[in-house]
Amino acid sequence: MNWDWDVVDEFMPLFWDGLLVTLQALAWGTLIAFSLGLVWAIAQRSPQKWISWPVTAFTEFIRNTPLLVQLFFLFYVVPEWGPSMSPLTTGIVGLGLHYSTYTAEVYRAGIDAVPVGQWEASTALSLPRGHTWRAIILPQAIRRVIPALGNYVVAMLKDSPMIMAIGALDMLGEAKGFSNATFTMEAYTIVGLAFLVIAYPASLSLRALERRLVR
Repeated sequence: MNWDWDVVDEFMPLFWDGLLVTLQALAWGTLIAFSLGLVWAIAQRSPQKWISWPVTAFTEFIRNTPLLVQLFFLFYVVPEWGPSMSPLTTGIVGLGLHYSTYTAEVYRAGIDAVPVGQWEASTALSLPRGHTWRAIILPQAIRRVIPALGNYVVAMLKDSPMIMAIGALDMLGEAKGFSNATFTMEAYTIVGLAFLVIAYPASLSLRALERRLVR
């Protein structure tokens, strides 16, 4: 196969549209994953079993079932019971919900790493439980887990093409449609390079951040 720059020029408008969808799914999915993950982690530590047990069971179920199955369920099954969502919105919710169960474990590890003396000092000072979480425990825990959370952002980027299966045309979805119509392969090459250009600098930045936090 000979590389054809005319094909590249023809594909680029579609590529930019797909890139926007990919970045939207990544940004909003990350926000949901980080927010819900913290909620799951705190709920799992609740002394109330009627809170901790259902949350633990739910997160284990989500973490141990494939993301693609969850996307199909959200897009095709959930609308039978309630409101339907667009393919992109479904992809965002699916990515965010799936990865929230992994970030919950990251938060849990960070919370467990906070010295027990911090909890004991808070109890001795009669600080409210909510204030203890906000002002003492979470600032220390989150600082420890930032690099690990960043790794899941990169992982989410690499899983984002799965939203193509429910009709959300991300970079890969646009490349597939274009390549099937033109019988060319340039689009797939461009998308592969785009993922590398986005993910590799992000990985280097995370390593630098981790070294800085260690110091």
